[in-house]
Amino acid sequence: MVKEMTKSQPKSKDKGQDTEPVCETLSGIPLKSVYTKEDIKDLDYDKQIGEPGEFPYTRGIHHNMYQGKMWTMRQFAGFGGPEETNERFKYLLAQGQTGLSTAFDLPTLMGYDSDHPKSNGEVGVCGVAIDSLEDVEILYKDLPLDKVSTSMTINGPAVIIFCMFLANAKKRGFDWKKLDGTLQNDIFKEYIAQKTYLIPPRPALKLIQDMMVFCTKEVPRWNTISVSGYHIREAGATAAQELAFTLADGFAYVDAGIEAGLEVDDFVPRLSFFFNAHIDFFEEIAKYRAARRIWAKRMRDKYGAKSERSLKLRFHTQTAGCSLTAPQPENNIVRTAIEALAGVLGGTQSLHTNSMDEVLGLPTQKAAHIALRTQQIIAHETGVANVVDPLAGSYYVEWLTDEMERQAEDYFKQIEEIGGVIAGIEKGFFMKEIADSAYRFEQKLMSGERHFVGLNSFKEEAPGQSIEILKIGSVYQERQCNRIKDLKQRRDRAKVESTLAALKDALKRGDNHFPYLMEAVEAYATMGELCDAMREVFGAYRETAVL
Repeated sequence: MVKEMTKSQPKSKDKGQDTEPVCETLSGIPLKSVYTKEDIKDLDYDKQIGEPGEFPYTRGIHHNMYQGKMWTMRQFAGFGGPEETNERFKYLLAQGQTGLSTAFDLPTLMGYDSDHPKSNGEVGVCGVAIDSLEDVEILYKDLPLDKVSTSMTINGPAVIIFCMFLANAKKRGFDWKKLDGTLQNDIFKEYIAQKTYLIPPRPALKLIQDMMVFCTKEVPRWNTISVSGYHIREAGATAAQELAFTLADGFAYVDAGIEAGLEVDDFVPRLSFFFNAHIDFFEEIAKYRAARRIWAKRMRDKYGAKSERSLKLRFHTQTAGCSLTAPQPENNIVRTAIEALAGVLGGTQSLHTNSMDEVLGLPTQKAAHIALRTQQIIAHETGVANVVDPLAGSYYVEWLTDEMERQAEDYFKQIEEIGGVIAGIEKGFFMKEIADSAYRFEQKLMSGERHFVGLNSFKEEAPGQSIEILKIGSVYQERQCNRIKDLKQRRDRAKVESTLAALKDALKRGDNHFPYLMEAVEAYATMGELCDAMREVFGAYRETAVL
């Protein structure tokens, strides 16, 4: 950002040179106008950069990157009921999408059935409504689950949705050991940023440990956690905070897996990451490069990982929803393209491009189509996939990568001094840091110091051409409520009650709950019934207020 000169800020001379403009990244990192070899004079190429596909993986986790395999194009889909989302999945696959990504509605995320009073008006609005195994059977009907990877963006009730997915796969005859996909399942970032949690952090982590133990043996290709910085960034964090808090969460999950009795190289390769791609092009690229380097060094030097798969940080990228503007929404197509390009040049393994209308509602089919075509143009027309990490060696990019790593390491020290991630959540550390950053950015936006085209600069008095908005009506809620009522009349009520009782007993004893949860899901216990069982045992979580 360049602050404009005013009459009270005249140009001055210093040793024959004009005073440099005051510049900074989107996150507030001060910048010089020019970077030279002096800025990276202490950089050790072999130790800090290396070759692509080699430690510390700064330049990418594969030696040939997109020449060997293009990134997975995974457009987020989910609205209304499972029938509508199933049709959207089929449409996107027909248009060349290479992976499924499932969004769930707010009642599902919060663990309530569609007929619960708290669900009224929210069913199917921000994603697909899922109340039981029956809905999952409809959601993934006729889809080749053994041939495409499936991502599910859910956290508090993640283990329940995953059991429903596995039960459906089992009924359709798919071998669990061949299933490929990702469960977000990152409960830490819920307490830190998104707030769709069910129970307190410590028992929630135990549920994740149980799942990691189960999947390491039974579903070995599945990514059990997608450690998510996306929502942390959307809540107002800086790029460095997103980087630091996300990796700190990742290290905490590694500690949890070890505590559960797993060997590092047996489960860490199935941890993946999910980062935001914001509008500051070079800052985002530096963030991804620093993330790989930090992860590789920590996994080798602290955790003693031997397998290269444990050292390689794999990540999905989604363009920044918080960078989109309601005024002049067509501008969002340009923003998304630039952000997606940063993700690609940063070495992402998977990419979602936001639709231009997502600031107004769920994507229409046309907007989702444009967003997918944006990825395909980047992949097949621009030539950026022809060379691995083409920005390596840039004085600015390498300096900024180092600066990102330095700021992240400073945060790691603070988190360690607090007592770790859970202690930081309980004390409100992360929330306060993010809130302070969000406030500083908002002040810059309101003052005009930071420009957003169409929002606070280059505004139009008359509204431009309106675009279609996808509106979710009450028909989905009515249908879901009727389906639940019908299901409860058809299912074996005694079996449901016995499996729920067995699940609660297992949770109280501290046993691995996963087999008990599978039995309850297969008996067609509903999402709300299962989450109520967990809330009954552990209580509902209330976060610490931070002022």
